[in-house]
Amino acid sequence: MMEEKPKKEFLFGKRNYKFLLLSLAVITLGFILMAGGGSDDPSVFNPEIFNFRRIRLAPTIVLVGFGLAIYAILIPSKKTK
Repeated sequence: MMEEKPKKEFLFGKRNYKFLLLSLAVITLGFILMAGGGSDDPSVFNPEIFNFRRIRLAPTIVLVGFGLAIYAILIPSKKTK
């Protein structure tokens, strides 16, 4: 008689992984928006580093991405037994 091996399952459902991938994309977008604004010459000040996109928008987008990641972990997966 052969033993039945338990079926290997992922920890989360398909829906959870979709939300995790979405959250990674949103976090990446936020960090891309945060990049730049520096100066090639260290003795010259570039005020572009303090514009709205880098100070307010990008960090907010990153926080939304982290919120989506937490949501993706906490939502119950729709696994059927």
